[in-house]
Amino acid sequence: MTSADEPDGADLGLLSPARAGTAVEAATGDRAFLQALLDAEAALTRAQARLGRAPAAAAAAVTAAARAERFDLRGLALRARAAGNPVIPLVADLTAAVPAEAAPYVHRGATSQDVLDTATMLVAARCLPLITADLHRSADLLGRLAAEHRLTPMAGRTLTQQAVPTTFGLKAAGWRSLVLDAADRLAALRPPAQLGGAAGTLAAFGPADGPAQIAAYADELRLAEPELPWHALRTPIADLATALAFTTAALGKLAADVLVLSRTEIGELAEGRGGGSSAMPHKANPVAATLIAASARQAPSLAAVLLGALAAEDERPAGAWHAEWQPLRELLRLAGAAAAHAVRLGEGLRVFPDRMTDNLRLTRGLVASERVVGELAALIGRGPARRLVERAAGRASEKESGLAEVLANEPALHGLIDARRLHDLTDPARYLGAAGSLVDRALLRRPAPPVQENPS
Repeated sequence: MTSADEPDGADLGLLSPARAGTAVEAATGDRAFLQALLDAEAALTRAQARLGRAPAAAAAAVTAAARAERFDLRGLALRARAAGNPVIPLVADLTAAVPAEAAPYVHRGATSQDVLDTATMLVAARCLPLITADLHRSADLLGRLAAEHRLTPMAGRTLTQQAVPTTFGLKAAGWRSLVLDAADRLAALRPPAQLGGAAGTLAAFGPADGPAQIAAYADELRLAEPELPWHALRTPIADLATALAFTTAALGKLAADVLVLSRTEIGELAEGRGGGSSAMPHKANPVAATLIAASARQAPSLAAVLLGALAAEDERPAGAWHAEWQPLRELLRLAGAAAAHAVRLGEGLRVFPDRMTDNLRLTRGLVASERVVGELAALIGRGPARRLVERAAGRASEKESGLAEVLANEPALHGLIDARRLHDLTDPARYLGAAGSLVDRALLRRPAPPVQENPS
């Protein structure tokens, strides 16, 4: 197929390389949404047949007709402009596609929002297992890195400057913890079906059958049964928005650290398969981290749109509901893309412990000044110890000397501490605190059970 065969408005991911080719991209495409809409319509007729409100033959006929390849996607999109949503033209086409005796049972008792909301939850339910599976793979890879580098010293950095030593294992354990936090939030989601009729009263099903109709409908789709119709009670959308935005942000932390630590001047990490440059042959850019970071920067604004839709007027709002569709799809894509690229990043990440050691030595012992103050406080008092180390740190920087050498020449310390002890105190590898045990503690955490696939 060439570009000439595509509609002018087709979005094939040219400007969205993060999600191009991912499983979530396919699960959120227009065809996937169309199939979800048709699945929602077919399940509605089957649910009514279960309760004796529609013939079994009608349910079978609607289900057989509800195949996306039988419908004109572009035509539906264009015709949706007249009514403001794609369900109205789709219902007309689906009704025309079934035998005459089944036609009265298509979309019976429902409103457009019932079907579109339910389809959206179906798409989400089909995407969540894909995303969480990648998160679990990523957590496993990060766990291995954390265990392998449990005591690999590196500079801990705060406000862009070296602070005190830490270990790469502890950093990787922190990334893993965030990834598992994201997986837990997604695993806790229970996307519900939507069925309320014109204004959320289920009036078309009669006063007795409405609740049973909701239960049967949700069961047909393997979605959660809602307590109430949620046309204007958008908790399910808000829950998805916040969990997906958190997921991209959590992975964004991993990406941000990799981007900093893979700078030429730092060189402590590198991606296994860096990307090239159109102009500079020597470059191997951290592309996976870049794509994750790009996803993390986009997600908050999309989540804000969806949270803003909570303030929905009346029993069914105008505009607020319509504003949700594309941002939610993009959030699913961004979270799925970020999770997929996090696996790619974890599989090839290269760690350079020697470079970490070299960078720790740049301060010539200043990175361990906190430890020195603590040791000297027992000898000369905390206030004097801090002032003495501050002066010594300044002189060490000016003379490009080591902190231990400067302190060894301090008259106030003569006879109180020897040069060997001062060298030990300023050795970064000897000031790792509880990093190792914290890694062990973090690795005891096991992932939550994976999200179950929704085959309906």
